[in-house]
Amino acid sequence: MAKTSTCSFSMVIILMLLPCLCLIQQEAMAANTKKTYIVQMKHRHNPSKHPTHTDWYAATLKYHNSHSDSLLYSYKTAYNGFSASLNDEQAHLLRRSDSVLAVYEDTLYTLHTTRTPEFLGLQKGLNLWEGHTIQDLDHASNDIIIGVLDTGVWPEAKSFDDSGMPPVPTRWRGQCESAPDFDPSLCNRKLIGARTFSKGYLLSSGGGYMVREKEQVSPRDRDGHGTHTATTAAGSAVPNATLLGYATGTARGMAPQARVAAYKVCWTGGCYGSDILAGIDQAIQDGVDVLSLSLGGSSTAYHRDTIAIGTFAAVQKGIFVACSAGNSGPRQGSIANVAPWVMTVGAGTLDRDFPAYVKIGNGKRFSGVSLYGGEGIGDEPVGLVYFTDKSNSSSSVCMPGSLEPSLVRGKVVVCDRGLNARAEKSAVVREAGGVGMILANTVASGEEVVADSHLVPAVAVGRSAGDEIREYASLDPNPTAVLSFGGTVLNVRPSPVVAAFSSRGPNGVTPQILKPDIIGPGVNILAGWSEAVGPSGLSKDTRKTQFNIMSGTSMSCPHISGLGALLKAAHPDWSPSAMKSALMTTASTHDNTNSPLKDAGGGGGESSTPWAHGAGYVNPQKAFSPGLVYDATTDDYVDFLCSLDYYTPETIQLIVKNPNVNCSDRFDDPGQLNYPSFSVVFGSKKRVVTYTRTLTNVGAAGSVYDVDVDAPPSLVAITVKPTRLVFPQVGDKQTYTVTFVSNNTPHHDDYSLLSKFGTIVWSNQLHQVRSPVAFAWIHDS
Repeated sequence: MAKTSTCSFSMVIILMLLPCLCLIQQEAMAANTKKTYIVQMKHRHNPSKHPTHTDWYAATLKYHNSHSDSLLYSYKTAYNGFSASLNDEQAHLLRRSDSVLAVYEDTLYTLHTTRTPEFLGLQKGLNLWEGHTIQDLDHASNDIIIGVLDTGVWPEAKSFDDSGMPPVPTRWRGQCESAPDFDPSLCNRKLIGARTFSKGYLLSSGGGYMVREKEQVSPRDRDGHGTHTATTAAGSAVPNATLLGYATGTARGMAPQARVAAYKVCWTGGCYGSDILAGIDQAIQDGVDVLSLSLGGSSTAYHRDTIAIGTFAAVQKGIFVACSAGNSGPRQGSIANVAPWVMTVGAGTLDRDFPAYVKIGNGKRFSGVSLYGGEGIGDEPVGLVYFTDKSNSSSSVCMPGSLEPSLVRGKVVVCDRGLNARAEKSAVVREAGGVGMILANTVASGEEVVADSHLVPAVAVGRSAGDEIREYASLDPNPTAVLSFGGTVLNVRPSPVVAAFSSRGPNGVTPQILKPDIIGPGVNILAGWSEAVGPSGLSKDTRKTQFNIMSGTSMSCPHISGLGALLKAAHPDWSPSAMKSALMTTASTHDNTNSPLKDAGGGGGESSTPWAHGAGYVNPQKAFSPGLVYDATTDDYVDFLCSLDYYTPETIQLIVKNPNVNCSDRFDDPGQLNYPSFSVVFGSKKRVVTYTRTLTNVGAAGSVYDVDVDAPPSLVAITVKPTRLVFPQVGDKQTYTVTFVSNNTPHHDDYSLLSKFGTIVWSNQLHQVRSPVAFAWIHDS
C-alpha cells in the first residue's frame, strides 16, 4: 500500500506540473521564434577592418549570438542598417550595442486599393506653357523612369507596348529578374525593370522560410493591383480598351512615353516594411526619377515609419514621391503616409459613371451602379429575398456559406455592404443558386456606391435606397425586383466629388502639416490588368480581361506619379518639393458646375473641406506653369524634425541618415516648414500663430503678386505682411509673414468639429497661387 501511495502521489505531482512544463516550453519556443527586425546602425562606428557595410552587419550579428546568414537585407541608400531574422533575445542584445541606434519589428502594410487624360485636360495639341504642347512633354518624358512599388507586373499587357520608343536611358542601372514564370526578355523599352523583394514576407509566419500556396517569388503580377497602378502612371496608348464592354475608348497612362520599373514588394499576405525598404533602396540605386507607392498603414511616428524613412532618402536624391492617402474615409484622422516630403494623394470621382437600376414590385425605381458584363435577368420580375433574422446576421451580409439554397434559388438577394468583399457577396449568391444581387449600403457606407464586376447581375445602391428596398423585401408577402444596366455614361455632373472612402485629416503625427496634399482620379479607373486573375479579384472568377476598372486611393496615387513624370520632363531642374507645390497651388476646388467640391462622405451633398481634399483636385494644365512655388530642401525637413520636441538628434538620425544632426538650427514650430498649405493649431494658451513662407518665381521676370485672404468670419483674423511681392527676375525669392489670431473658440466639445478653413492666395493676371488653411482648436493642459 505504501508503494502504491507513493507512486500515486508522484503521478499527481507530475500531472500538476505538466501545465507548468507546457507553459515553460511554450515560453521557450516563443523566445526562440524568429521574426524580422529592422536594425539602424551608427555608421561612424563602422570599424575599418570591414571592407563593406554588409560585412560589418554580418559580423555584428555573429558577435551578438546570431548567425550571419540571418541577414535578410543590407540597405545601402534608403537606410543606414539592415534587416535580419532574430529571436527576442538576439534583438535585445543588439539594442544594447553601442553601434546600434534602434531595433524594431517589421511592419505590415496594405494595398490602398481612359477617361482621365481627357477629364484632366491633357488632350493632344493642348498648349500648356510657353508654346509647349502635351506631345512635347510626352517626347521629353522618354527619359523619365517611374518606379512602382506594388504587386509586380503583367509584362504582356498591351499598355507596356514599346513601339516607337527610343533606347533605354544609359543611366539606367536596373534589371529584369528571371523566374520560372517570368523571362527577362519580357522587359522592353517601356517596361525596363522588374525586381522582387520577399524575404520579410517569407518570414512572416514566424518560423522559417515558407512559400505560400500557389505563390512563387517572381516579378509576375498575380493580383492585378500592380499592373493597374503602373499602367495608370505610364501605360502606352491602347485603342479600343474596355472592361466587358464598359468604358470603351483609348486607355493611356498619365505619362505614356515614360519608362516603368516594377518592384514587387506586396504578396498574398501583404507588404512588409523590410521588403518595401529594400525596394526603395534598390530603386534609388537603379536610377528612378519618380516613386509611386499605392500602399501604407496607419500613421505612426516618422522614425518608426519604414515608408517615411525610405522616401526621405529618395527625396534627398531628387526623386519625386507620391503615396496613397488610404481608404479609411470618411473617418477623420484616418490619413496615412503623412510625411511632409511625400505627396499624399486622396481620391475623387471622374465625370464618367456606370448606371444600373432596381425596380421593385411596388413600382419604385432606384438608381445605382454596376460593372456586370454578362446576360441580365430579363425584363420580367423575379423573386426578391432579404434575410433579417438577427440570430443569423451573416446572411444579411451574404457571408460565405450563410445563404440557404432552398430560399435563394432563382431569386435576387439583397446583401448588406460590409464585413466581406463586395464582389465575394455575388459569388456567395451564385453558389446558393441566386440569379441576381442588390448590394445595399448601410449607415457605415452612406450614399457612395462603387461599381464592381460581379459574378451575377448585381446593382449597388446607396443607403437610403437600400433602406427602402430592405423594408419592402421584409414586409411584402411576395417581393419582386427587376435589374437593368445602363452601360457607360459621360459628362456626369457634378464632377469631381471627393470619394467617401478617401482617408481624411487631420494629420495625427504632425497636426501643423495639412494632409492630404491633393486629390486625383480614384473612382472607377480603367487601366491594365493581370490575366492571372479575374476582374473581381476572386479565385472563383475565371474570366480573363486585359483591362479592369478599380477604385481607391491606390488608383489616384499613380495619376499624380505620372503627372510628376511629366513635370520632371518639363522642368528637370525643379526639386521634388517645387513639383509638389506646383501641383498643390494650382489645384481646383470647384467642380464642373463651378460649385465648391462636394464630399460623398457627407451623405447629403455637403461641401468638402481641406481635410478631405487637401489643396484640391489636381489640375495639370495649370501645374506646368504655377508662377510661384514653395520650395524646400532636405535640410529644411531636418529643421522640421528638430522642431518636434519628442525627437532627439539621435532619433532624427534614424530618418535622415546623417550622423551630424545636432538641431542647432530648428524651427520654433513645425508649421514653419515652407509648405504650400497651412494647418494652424490654436489652444487656450496659444491664440496667436505666426508663420513665415518663401516663394520662388518660376514664371516671368518682373512678376508682381498681390495677396487675398479668406478666414472664418468672427473666429480668426489673418494678417499678411507684405501684401505685395515683386520678383524682378526668374528665380528670385520673396518672403512673407502671416499672423493668425484666434478671436473666438467654436463652442463644441468634439475636437473633430473644432475646425474651420480659409485660404491665402497670391495672384496676378496670369496666375493664382492658392494655399488652403485649416484651423483647429485643442484643449491645452
